[in-house]
This record gives sequence, structure tokens and C-alpha cells, in this order.
Amino acid sequence: QVQLVESGGGLVQAGGSLRLSCAASGIIFSVYAMGWYRQADGNQRELVARISRDGTTDYAASVKGRFTISRDNAKNTVYLQMNSLKPEDTAVYSCRADRSTIYWGQGTQVTVSS
Repeated sequence: QVQLVESGGGLVQAGGSLRLSCAASGIIFSVYAMGWYRQADGNQRELVARISRDGTTDYAASVKGRFTISRDNAKNTVYLQMNSLKPEDTAVYSCRADRSTIYWGQGTQVTVSS
């Protein structure tokens, strides 16, 4: 049974930081590309950041320079360090494991107050 479990969301003031974690089980984590996506109320889900099997990263223009994605294959975990948070970063953040099959976590709420 594949599980992706996100944690680390919460309420933070603008300018603050949060670190999201996504722990995977039931897959060979190291062979999957991993990504963080977010969906704000009334909006479509969008890519925030992704990291390939070999560690290559890619970011949405809106978060580049503020967010950092990383992975620890020994812990089967992908992280999203979010700094200089803005109210427009408020959304449900979900992680995704991508290979021949795609798996999603349940999401964690991030709320940034102004």
C-alpha cells in the first residue's frame, strides 16, 4: 500500500518560514521524481517545485528564490523549505510521487496571514 504523508503545515505570519515534509512508504522512493503542488481556494492545483531522481530541481517562478525542495532517500522523505512567505502562498500543499504511476498525498494546509 502506497502512502504519502505530508506534515509541517500551519499558520504563519507574512515573512515567516515553514518546512513541509512528505514521508513515503510502499514505493522505492529513490526511483521516483517528487513534487510539491498547491491549490488555493477557487484555483487550479499548480506545481510549486519538483526534484528528479538525480536531484535536479525546478521551481515555479512565484516561489523561486524563496522555496527550496530537497530529498533524503535514506528517510524516504521529500522536504519543502518555505521562506519569506506571502499571503498569496496560502493553499493546501500536496506532494506527488511520479514515475510510471502517480501517487498523491492528502495535503497539508498552509495559511499565511498579512
